[in-house]
Amino acid sequence: MTPSSRRRLTGWLATIALVAAVTVVIKLLHPDGPARGLAVIYILVVVSVAVRWGPAFAFAASLLSAAAFDYFFLNPQDMFGLDLSDAEAFAAFLATAIMASQLAGRLRRQVREAARLAKEQAALRRVASLVAQGAPPIEVFSAIAEEASLLFDAEIALLLRHEPDGMSAVLAGWGSVGARVPVGSRWPIADPLAVAPPTETDGAAAGVRSEAAPGASAEIVHRLAVRSSVVRPILIEGRPWGLILVATRSTTLSADARQQVGDFSELLATAIRNADNQAELRASRARIVAAADETRRRIERDLHDSAQQRLVSLALSVRAVQAAVPPDGTELRAELAQVADGLVSVLDELRELARGLHPAILAEGGLQRALKALARRSPIAVELTVGIQERLPQQIEVTAYYVVSELLTNAAKYAQASEIQVGVHAPDSVLLLSVRDDGIGGADPARGSGLVGVRDRVEAIGGTVAVHSPIQAGTRVDIEIPIVGISGDAG
Repeated sequence: MTPSSRRRLTGWLATIALVAAVTVVIKLLHPDGPARGLAVIYILVVVSVAVRWGPAFAFAASLLSAAAFDYFFLNPQDMFGLDLSDAEAFAAFLATAIMASQLAGRLRRQVREAARLAKEQAALRRVASLVAQGAPPIEVFSAIAEEASLLFDAEIALLLRHEPDGMSAVLAGWGSVGARVPVGSRWPIADPLAVAPPTETDGAAAGVRSEAAPGASAEIVHRLAVRSSVVRPILIEGRPWGLILVATRSTTLSADARQQVGDFSELLATAIRNADNQAELRASRARIVAAADETRRRIERDLHDSAQQRLVSLALSVRAVQAAVPPDGTELRAELAQVADGLVSVLDELRELARGLHPAILAEGGLQRALKALARRSPIAVELTVGIQERLPQQIEVTAYYVVSELLTNAAKYAQASEIQVGVHAPDSVLLLSVRDDGIGGADPARGSGLVGVRDRVEAIGGTVAVHSPIQAGTRVDIEIPIVGISGDAG
């Protein structure tokens, strides 16, 4: 027996049982015959049936109630022996019952629609909250699939995005999709605007019996061997972005599922667009930071290979000329010594500038050696703990180096600290960096300190920054940077 058949049988049995129960109660309370006004009790039955099972059952309850009241109370044993007054009472009761059933049915529809809208808005709020928190797109897409499955009581939900090469990629799935339609799989697009109406089969393993959207959705529905499915396109700014598919194996989606899934897909477009925009913004920021780091690295390399080498060569030449000056050329020898010292001073300044642009020790020795060099140069004592030995992607190492450098500089300038603790670890594919001082506290990124640059650089590659700096209690900066998904060679 199908779920709809079971529901109809339950409705009929409940309607008959309620009418019978009310009849028995009235008969027990008034065995000699009740006042006609007690017929209103049957109205409660009609309203209850209308609210729970809909207007069709409510109409049946109205007829059964009228017949029962007439047969048992107005004209016992003679249902057709109505006099005029009884007929009027019967008609009035039936009209009242039918009107009540219509009103109750309308109320039922309104309540169900309000509940559906409330669930839909709650689902969208949860998705929007993830977007606002800057969650990765994959997390947002997974949440969309989960919310769609829960919203439509579907066992399966899939989100697909159209790719420029004419394929649809599965971004997220919810339910028992297994290896049949894995996330990341790609399917051909026959019509990006194709829509599949709710479809039903005789059994879950039979596949979809009738029409379904062509292309990706039809093949997916066939692979999943579902009983009922709805596919709707997702349009962003009027252009097809992808598809959302919901399906069931054991039950049938409601007749309103097509419209409801369509409405949901339209509302999802805003959240998906915002998630895409945030992802593009983060990728753009990461590219800008990477390009700036690469430019500094190239300038440092050019300075080292060109300007520094020439300055060293000139200084050596001047020293050689100085050594060749005759003993009576004291004044010339002094001037040459001054020039040589000036060249050495310029060379030292140039080396310091190159180190600030991109430290060669970072590229050559890795993050641990570079951080040790920073700690040695700090005017405040630094307790350094580095719990990583392997090389990390270049963008991670450069970011960590400049973040520590900026935080050490900030502490030296403003914190009035006597000691700084720096810890670097990398558990579970996440770089954890902590910098703590025992200074006066009160650091506030909103005031435009170097913490703003730290946050911008870290967030550009998907990391987070937490600052805890109570007055007179020191400052602690905790940073998390995901290592997985960061491009770039190690070192």
